[in-house]
Amino acid sequence: MVQIGYTLMSEQTPARQLVDYAAAAERIGFDYAVISDHYFPWVEEMGHSPYAWSVLGAVAQATTRLPLMTYVTCPIMRYHPAVVAQKAATMGVLSEGRFTLGLGAGENLNEHVIGKGWPAVDTRHRMFAEAVQIIRQLFSGDYITYQGEYYNVDSAKLYDLPDEQVPIGIAASGGRSARIAAEHGDVLVVNDPMPEVVTQFQAAGGEGKPVYGQLPIAYDRDAEVAEQRAHQLWRWAAVGGWKVMAELPGPVNFAAAAGSVRPEDVAQSVPCGNDVDAVVRAVRKFADAGYTHVALVQIGADQQQPFFEWAEKDLMPALRGL
Repeated sequence: MVQIGYTLMSEQTPARQLVDYAAAAERIGFDYAVISDHYFPWVEEMGHSPYAWSVLGAVAQATTRLPLMTYVTCPIMRYHPAVVAQKAATMGVLSEGRFTLGLGAGENLNEHVIGKGWPAVDTRHRMFAEAVQIIRQLFSGDYITYQGEYYNVDSAKLYDLPDEQVPIGIAASGGRSARIAAEHGDVLVVNDPMPEVVTQFQAAGGEGKPVYGQLPIAYDRDAEVAEQRAHQLWRWAAVGGWKVMAELPGPVNFAAAAGSVRPEDVAQSVPCGNDVDAVVRAVRKFADAGYTHVALVQIGADQQQPFFEWAEKDLMPALRGL
């Protein structure tokens, strides 16, 4: 059975509300929750971007059973991997073992803020592989000294570790990143239904490991209103795939790149309205592609409470059939 998660979309929601939404997701019966780790929203209309790790600490105390996951944290520039390891270990303790560290190679949008430029994609992949190795070694609880091509660690040790090591999820979009995920990760993260990446991951040693995806939806009783809101807040996702999205430096650039995207273009990949069957069909695509987990994103913070009511009454019972 596919596990159904809820996305704490920090780019569109104030920090306090994110904590409330996590508690609501647990009460309604979502199987887990993921949170985005951004410095910027994708487009200005989204309007928020609180520090995900502070929110996670609060969420760990506001919930009791809900598994939590970063979706995803970039450990190559804005955060040093040794610091990411400490944050993740602390979350493992605070959540009493409910935390998974989701990692990815990041986007220019969030990493350029430290003023060191944005490396080429091949360099980022090498940096990422090195960062994951450091994090994994620090999770052992031993003293670690590391001298690599991109990172140095001088006699570091984590003193607060959960009883069981924090699982690591790794985001992938192609063969190379799928192999990195299989070698260094416990979980594969691929946003869209991409069976070829799942197959590559499994062939490289990831057989039997969980696969996480994410499905944006725009709930509203009025499908046309939902479609307009999805276009306003989610048009950035149709700018040309991850090779483009990873390179753009700011919300204004995403808005410009999405200038020709129409509401109907967004609606092709985002179920809009209150059609339960449309969401079930979309989730089934993930299940058929080998995904074990799918996190829903409700587009629009002003519709979260109506979405929760609909999800509890109609949507979640239907999705349990998968």
